Amino acid sequence: MSNLLLPIKKILLSFSFLFAVIISGRGQEVPSPQHFLGYALGSRFTTHDRIVAYFREVAREAPDRMLLKEYGRTYEGRPLLLAYIASPENLKRLEAIRLNNLRLAGVLRDGVAEDESGPVIVWLSYNVHGNEPASSEAAMKTLFELVGGGTGDEVRAMGGGPAVWLKNTVVVIDPCINPDGRDRYVNWYNGVVGMQPNPNPQAREHREPWPHGRVNHYNFDLNRDWAWQTQVETQARLSQFNDWLPQVHVDYHEQGYNAPYYFAPAAEPYHEVITPWQREFQIMIGKNNAKYFDRHGWLFFTKQEFDLFYPSYGDTYPTYNGAVGMTYEQGGIGAGLAVLTNDGDTLRLADRLEHHYITGLSTIEISSQHAAQLLKQFHTYFADAVENPTGEFKAYYIRSDSTGDRLKRLKQLLDRNRIQWGVAPAATYLGLNYETGRMSQFRAAEGDIVINANQPKSNLLRVLFERQSRISDSITYDITAWSVPFVYGLQAYGLSSYVAVQKPGDGSVTAEGMENPDTTYAYAVRWTGLNSARFLSLLLQSGVKVRYAERPFQSGGKSFDRGTLLIAHTGNGHLGREFWTRELGQMIRETGVSAGPIASGFVEKGADLGSDLVRMVHPPRVAMLTGDQVNSQDAGEVWHLFEQELHYPITLLNATEVRQISWKNFDVLILPNGSYRGVLEDKNVADGLKSWVREGGRLIAMQDAVMQLAKGEWGIREKAEGNGTGKEEDKDDNAGKVDYSLLRRYSDRQREEVVNSVPGAIYRVELDNTYPLAFGYPDHYYTLKQDLNVYEFFKEGGWNVGVIRKDNYVSGFSGNKAKEHLKDGLIFGVQDFGRGKVVYMADDPLFRSFWENGKLFVCNAVFLVGQ
Repeated sequence: MSNLLLPIKKILLSFSFLFAVIISGRGQEVPSPQHFLGYALGSRFTTHDRIVAYFREVAREAPDRMLLKEYGRTYEGRPLLLAYIASPENLKRLEAIRLNNLRLAGVLRDGVAEDESGPVIVWLSYNVHGNEPASSEAAMKTLFELVGGGTGDEVRAMGGGPAVWLKNTVVVIDPCINPDGRDRYVNWYNGVVGMQPNPNPQAREHREPWPHGRVNHYNFDLNRDWAWQTQVETQARLSQFNDWLPQVHVDYHEQGYNAPYYFAPAAEPYHEVITPWQREFQIMIGKNNAKYFDRHGWLFFTKQEFDLFYPSYGDTYPTYNGAVGMTYEQGGIGAGLAVLTNDGDTLRLADRLEHHYITGLSTIEISSQHAAQLLKQFHTYFADAVENPTGEFKAYYIRSDSTGDRLKRLKQLLDRNRIQWGVAPAATYLGLNYETGRMSQFRAAEGDIVINANQPKSNLLRVLFERQSRISDSITYDITAWSVPFVYGLQAYGLSSYVAVQKPGDGSVTAEGMENPDTTYAYAVRWTGLNSARFLSLLLQSGVKVRYAERPFQSGGKSFDRGTLLIAHTGNGHLGREFWTRELGQMIRETGVSAGPIASGFVEKGADLGSDLVRMVHPPRVAMLTGDQVNSQDAGEVWHLFEQELHYPITLLNATEVRQISWKNFDVLILPNGSYRGVLEDKNVADGLKSWVREGGRLIAMQDAVMQLAKGEWGIREKAEGNGTGKEEDKDDNAGKVDYSLLRRYSDRQREEVVNSVPGAIYRVELDNTYPLAFGYPDHYYTLKQDLNVYEFFKEGGWNVGVIRKDNYVSGFSGNKAKEHLKDGLIFGVQDFGRGKVVYMADDPLFRSFWENGKLFVCNAVFLVGQ
């Protein structure tokens, strides 16, 4: 028997060796997602921690082909990862490849020659919207096939597979841009699905609760935050992105589950800075994707709905930074593991992730095949940006706002986007005034800056700073105006020549008079911006008694405007000497304000500091309604402002529980944009709110909440829509006439709708800056209008703080009828309501937290109005 076993043993050993060689040759030492997770991809949703664990496992098993980097943490503490996949040869010199890429972009000038033969960088970003989860599942499969050697049938059918592609391609995978949102959705879904998924669209598992997993912790849409970088996830990601500047970028999404798959080329409008090559390669990628979708018989569409205009998307931002940026959209929002579509088919998670997987491989394949062209065009793009920038201006001149922080915050935006700027030298300039649209001559003042257009980020600079949006199609996916000087409330000029700028200083702020608190009556801090509000927040939470001046005054030869904060020794004796000698100075340095000493309560001009025109700021107890009746993203803007920027406490209340809320526990209630059916349309609740306001409460209503108040008996009325002529038509003249305008072509329906639309246009608002709601502002403000909501002027019992007059349109698309309606009406107002106040904000002053100049309105409403 032993003689029989010997040959069998040899055969088994030979077979084992052969099998090991085959497995090794096919890269199967890398575990598949199914082997690692214990279930097949698509059979259930994977939580973020298991996705992270899988990526880390692959990095451990294949260190010669993959480098994994944790580049940040979310607000809830989840890790953010980037996986770099390359051939062993290229992975060893990954840093050299990165530096060469920056040389091609002109960002790095270290004397080393650029090399156009280096690998092309393809960056794949998954799951920016948490409840569009199929893409993170696809990311694991894509990673396995790239690092594992391309063993799948689909990969073998492609041209060469990873073994060929990775010779001239580095693939960067961000497996989940929005881990907090993803886990919110996945954990909810895994908790409500049964033993088998129910494909009935009416089933609970297809009805995701508020605030939905789309958004991050603070309810922000991270796909609209690329340029503005208001959220920690975006800030961390864009730092890495700008360290690399890839040639190709794909942003993975899902749309309604009845929609076919969408991929490039994008829809019009394209911004005019997008080059012919970027357009052409989108078509090439689209055709390559279509080849594989045709092979499977999968439905798809291109050139519809998803345009390339608004600069802060995952397709446009990379495009304005030299890449071929694209959005891929799979039908699937709300689909769960399986859902019955309108076509009668069952759409499964396995189908959705497979579609994303195929477009990922197809994009890598076509990019590898055209790597030389991509690198050459990438190099040309940035060389042209430096040598021959497009646009009407050679440079952008930005005035300092003196004591405020608006320019400081703009500099932070420029730095995050790697846009170069410098200090304006003393001289006389001629430029186009952004506010008037006319040429003006002016002299430089201390603190002014200049941003020259001849730099690598020239195209992004032009898009962000263009005064008038040049739009090729009025039907767009997002807002049509975002001109940064208006966003920040800064005076800007467009120059026709470059300026030899000076290097910026450190911008440090010193606290005047901190060394002599014993001889100082009070300290004055001008109310000029968000830094002032954050300083006030610190004082109030430290138990400091603070006053503000209702009118301008002069002391010690210095002028102080309305809203100036006053910290006097009177009433603050309990704080002790340590506060005046050390803690107050720390607060000043932390917030960047400038504090001036006041020697006496007797002032040279204006009201003395003991006057009743100098009012105490009582620490407000602030609450905000949230939940099903509230727009989650608008609520998130307010929440983020208080927690992350002001660091002031705010209580979030469920709108559905208003009957149980004791309003007397709060001084300020904020109603973000929403539909308050159970609040404002419930007579008992509405009457309770009115009583609370009459007794001294302050109600702040925003956007649609204002419209609902206008429909109730609150004292504000929506502006009636007129015909614009002021004349009544003679009915007899129209007798017997046929109204041919009623004959409409169905195909023109979208075009006809836009005459009444305002998809994010900028309008000038005239301000009464003598009222506390407008303290810290000049006599005007630029608002982002997204609707036709405008209200009648208060005739009595209220204050018309911010109004639109005739011809106040500035930029962006606004339909003809919309322009006619948006005039002579109220945008920001305050109504006296008993002992309390109602603050009306018809527009969103915090829009996506990037509309910087509006934030002070909210601070004024909370801290100053009604004190």
